[in-house]
Amino acid sequence: MNPTVEQLKTKFQQALIAAFGTDYAAADPMLVPASNPKFGDYQSNAPLSLTKKLGQPPRAIAEKIVQQLDITDICQPPLIAGPGFINLTLKPEYLEGQLNAIFADPRLGVAPAKNPIRVVVDFSSPNIAKEMHVGHLRSTIIGDCIARTLEFQSEDVLRLNHVGDWGTQFGMLIAYLREAYPAALTTQDALDLGDLVALYRQAKQRFDEDQAFQETARQEVVKLQAGAEDSRRAWQLLCEQSRQEFQVIYDLLDVHLTERGESFYNPLLSGVVEDLDQLGLLVEDAGAKCVFLEGFTNKAGEPLPLIVKKSDGGYNYATTDLAALRYRIQQDQAQRIIYITDAGQASHFTQVFQVARRAGWIPDNVELVHVPFGLVQGEGGKKLKTRSGETVRLRDLLDEAIARTRADLETRLKEEGRSETEEFIANVAKVVGISAVKYADLSQNRTSNYVFSYDKMLSLQGNTAPYMLYAYVRIQGISRKGEINFQQLGSDAKILLQEETELVLAKHLLQLGAVLSEVEQDLLPNRLCQYLFELSQKFNQFYDRCPVLQAEESQRTSRLVLCNLTARTLKLGLSLLGIPVLERM
Repeated sequence: MNPTVEQLKTKFQQALIAAFGTDYAAADPMLVPASNPKFGDYQSNAPLSLTKKLGQPPRAIAEKIVQQLDITDICQPPLIAGPGFINLTLKPEYLEGQLNAIFADPRLGVAPAKNPIRVVVDFSSPNIAKEMHVGHLRSTIIGDCIARTLEFQSEDVLRLNHVGDWGTQFGMLIAYLREAYPAALTTQDALDLGDLVALYRQAKQRFDEDQAFQETARQEVVKLQAGAEDSRRAWQLLCEQSRQEFQVIYDLLDVHLTERGESFYNPLLSGVVEDLDQLGLLVEDAGAKCVFLEGFTNKAGEPLPLIVKKSDGGYNYATTDLAALRYRIQQDQAQRIIYITDAGQASHFTQVFQVARRAGWIPDNVELVHVPFGLVQGEGGKKLKTRSGETVRLRDLLDEAIARTRADLETRLKEEGRSETEEFIANVAKVVGISAVKYADLSQNRTSNYVFSYDKMLSLQGNTAPYMLYAYVRIQGISRKGEINFQQLGSDAKILLQEETELVLAKHLLQLGAVLSEVEQDLLPNRLCQYLFELSQKFNQFYDRCPVLQAEESQRTSRLVLCNLTARTLKLGLSLLGIPVLERM
């Protein structure tokens, strides 16, 4: 919550009590940011909402509130506008005091959670023996941003990678490799992941066409589930091969996860089915064990079942997710569990959550949240694919972003006549390229589809990572040009706000805490992106209109502090998006 808003709400509640009595102690001041800067900074709509209850005209109510409103330390004298709005404008002196306080605070005035809770964030979740593709991009990036934000708020976060490392596909793949590439089942690194993916496709084709092979594959699954040593070793080798390739991408994205795949919950699945049976929730239907769902029907209008044990005795995703949910509550002690997957899985999670609640497995203090996201699309709004029609590999997409950034950088350096080391060029290309991909994703409302465009995301103009990074670089340029060490601006360095663009920038800097609270609650990273974009814009307007190094001494110091606060806010905000800053570009 914004501390300024909290203070103003308290003052309004005191005024309401003084004007109308204790019956109005809980009345909502209805305080909102002003819709237009010419009306001030905040507006109270309380007089309009109280008209019916008090039986008085809203302007008369507004006048009585204003007479009792003691906000001289925060705002200019309040103004009554229109039918009874109360408009408030923050005093420059108040803003100066707030900024001076956050200047001395490493957390920039953002208070940590008073009562931290255990939060599980389930994200990324690729499948073993398959390459990570662009579809995994959103889950990985959005999940990492949400985890970073909650961690900064001092929540106790467990980042889980629920990889697909169990099931029929392993029996199919192991059976095929025994015939085609037996060395892959006994020797580490006998195949790379690309080979494994091609072999998986061949195994799937064989499985679909050859009944004898289907039976062999099913027997491999039985052996694997029974713990046969050669089958388990083959499975572990396949998993390790995939992990190595996944880790290359996680390192590139600077994403950290704890792997706990589907296989981890395998020993718990029978217990899930038994407990549902004992609770009277299980129904046998066509040989399968199911829970019939409330509010879900098939095309014929009949209740829809959630299958937890198939007719052949096997389990499925729902069973595993129920087991994982119980484990996370009982063993991990999670009070908030966040699942980040594509929007197509929304119905699945609604059904799983319903069964878990009906079984009494969800305590009142536990919140379950599915965080859905839309598709990444190519130009023209079609599914993003390679020219040959294949799904785009995530590694190729990231490498391409780095290569394009490098080409743009080398062209710019040549035009500017600048000479830089290979280390500098490689680092800037990597940071800007990866950051551009991340920011392009996070700056969208995650529930929407978005069109992937290298040209847009790598632009130095607009709501892009390069624009944000360049604003930070510009501030570091001021430091270098003036030989200023921002770290040595002491506590005696004070902010004096005199120009309009200084006031606008100051007010925006003070909104960081409120924005992070919104992201923590609503899990929409684009709100943080929008805040940082507007911060960069407001800083650039301030920079263009207010000389910093050429200003007279007291103004110069004040503006250096404003620059430093902007840089620190950008650095913190970008770090929560998983984006590092650069000193030079």
